[in-house]
Amino acid sequence: MTRMNKYMNYFRTSLLSAGWLMILTFPIMVIKVNTIAATVKWRWMNLVYVGIFSFILTWLWCYFIDRKGQTSSGLSSDTAAADGSDRPKGVGIRNFRAVLSRRQVRVPMLAGIGILVILFPLMVSFYQVGIITSALMFVILGLGLNIVIGYGGLLHLGYAAFYAVGAYNYGLLYLYLGLSFWAALPLGALSGMVFGLLIGIPVLRLRGDYLAIVTLAFGEITRLVLENLSGFTKGPEGIAQIPRPEFFIKLSLQNATAYLYYIAIAMVILTIFIIRRLEDSRIGRALEAMREDD
Repeated sequence: MTRMNKYMNYFRTSLLSAGWLMILTFPIMVIKVNTIAATVKWRWMNLVYVGIFSFILTWLWCYFIDRKGQTSSGLSSDTAAADGSDRPKGVGIRNFRAVLSRRQVRVPMLAGIGILVILFPLMVSFYQVGIITSALMFVILGLGLNIVIGYGGLLHLGYAAFYAVGAYNYGLLYLYLGLSFWAALPLGALSGMVFGLLIGIPVLRLRGDYLAIVTLAFGEITRLVLENLSGFTKGPEGIAQIPRPEFFIKLSLQNATAYLYYIAIAMVILTIFIIRRLEDSRIGRALEAMREDD
């Protein structure tokens, strides 16, 4: 393949990637609805920035992957010629880990991602920061669900109920006891863990459809209880006027939104670290053995 054809392939792949990302991020990056003034603002330049950034990033990605493949192919050819073997001359490892194994690629990429993550609240509106913060919360939920379903092989359909228990306990601790954000946050997480233990102990021996039915029932029971105990949980109306988190001083709405974003980023990193450590632990190996035993 000539260099021109190679660059044309880079261009087509990058253009396709940029187009798809622009379509997927269109509702978030372009449309801004002002419910008070009943107006819609179209921010087309944000879509242009997304397209340019994703195009450049994809082009660089294709370039470094191809360079890695050429290097691996050259090393394989030299080794085969040296020992006289007839091993096939492959194109090398073309995957994410192979590219990141090179320090000159890994360090700048991670540094760039880190800078982008830190500066993100300064580049967009606090509304978009709030959306990303919500997405990061669901990332944490997905990582936790992967432990149960991915590692353990257990079909758990009531996982969101533990999230609801922790969230409601956080709100109720403020509503009735007046606890602050940092005081109520660990207690809310602890309550979700306690409910997980209470449900996990009696259904520990269930598998397959039986486990799915029990956990699905627990999720529905939790929802019905929270909705119908309106005198205590405020029912479908929810718990309002929960104060924003503070960092030694009282923060404005925009600063508090950015503060929550950084907390969510830290929690995602912490969750990934714990899961990676769990993989190599006795508990992680026990979960994998339980999954393979089925």
